[in-house]
Amino acid sequence: ALKQWLRGIRDLLPAAGSSDDVLGHARATMDWLCRAQDAAGGRGVSRSYSLRYQRAHGRRGWLAAYPETTGYIIPTFFDYAALTGELEYRQRAIQMARWESEVQLDNGAVQGGVIGFHPSPAIFNTGQVLFGWARAFRECGEKIFLEPARRGGEFLVQAQDADGAWRRHGSRYARSGVNLYDARTAWGLLEAFSVTGESIFRDAAIKNLDFVLSRQHANGWFPDCCLDDNTRPLLHTIAYTMEGLFEAGSFVGEPRFIEAARTAADALLERQKADGSLGGRFDHNWQPVCDWSCLTGDAQTAIVWLRLYERSGDSRYLCSAKAINRFLMKTQDLSAKDEGIRGGVKGSHPIWAEYGSFEYLNWAAKFLVDALLLEHGLGQTEIDSLSVAAKS
Repeated sequence: ALKQWLRGIRDLLPAAGSSDDVLGHARATMDWLCRAQDAAGGRGVSRSYSLRYQRAHGRRGWLAAYPETTGYIIPTFFDYAALTGELEYRQRAIQMARWESEVQLDNGAVQGGVIGFHPSPAIFNTGQVLFGWARAFRECGEKIFLEPARRGGEFLVQAQDADGAWRRHGSRYARSGVNLYDARTAWGLLEAFSVTGESIFRDAAIKNLDFVLSRQHANGWFPDCCLDDNTRPLLHTIAYTMEGLFEAGSFVGEPRFIEAARTAADALLERQKADGSLGGRFDHNWQPVCDWSCLTGDAQTAIVWLRLYERSGDSRYLCSAKAINRFLMKTQDLSAKDEGIRGGVKGSHPIWAEYGSFEYLNWAAKFLVDALLLEHGLGQTEIDSLSVAAKS
């Protein structure tokens, strides 16, 4: 307990490393993700590094591999390999995708929870692994990735209700019922459509996104959008919903989905704190209802703001995204001797708060890398534009 308290105090202090070294922090976070993969046997990625004993997992330290998040970590590794030219990251992504194909359930679904838990089918988890299979197929062209994507998509279509919602096969490890953050599942279906050409996947995705819009409040807030408390949803699941709407809208060329994401993203612009962070939960008036920050949701929101900046050129999005990225970088420890801490991203800040308490989460790391790479890419685009203008 004393060690945990001391670690918590350290988390309140400035972390080692420069808050302007975007690629340095991305590298450190990718190194952490590689260690997480190695800790789980070198194929799937460990769910998290826990500083306390986890009764459900029977251990502390690195936990078992997590199919859901490994699935959407795959594109991040391909992206980082493309940026750096280092083949190790590409090879690791392919290993993850092959592993996902091996642990896919017979009905095409992906299981809820980590390996070792009862393998029950889960809608959201299946949608997230579609990102990995689709990207691996585009990168490698191997049927071992195409067929799982097709089977996963067929499972989602068959499980969908007539109004576009998914009510069956929710994860056993989250609350039951409709989840509007399945907008990101719809985006995953579009990724499957992009490699299989199955129009039923596209149709099912649009049907779900229209359902999400039918439930969204006029101020942009989403009901039925949390793992555990719909009255005060996590920023993490709010951001899942914004991501799904924006990216799916961009994919199919439907402004109504992009506008729905923008309305929510604009509401969050007004709630950003002086240190760059956002609250971990929000009520139906977009009032933060806790004094801690959900670092995963912060990173995802930075991604949405950067994508909106790409589309609109509105500098508010760029400035706010950079501020939240700097906040996230300051929460990292890049010099810790403990390899489960060094370069990792906590569930909450401070670390003892309620989301991912005393854990470093693989999905938090993934979304931070994505946000930092997107910021870096936009910076390079601006430099290139200035260079072209100067030459002309």
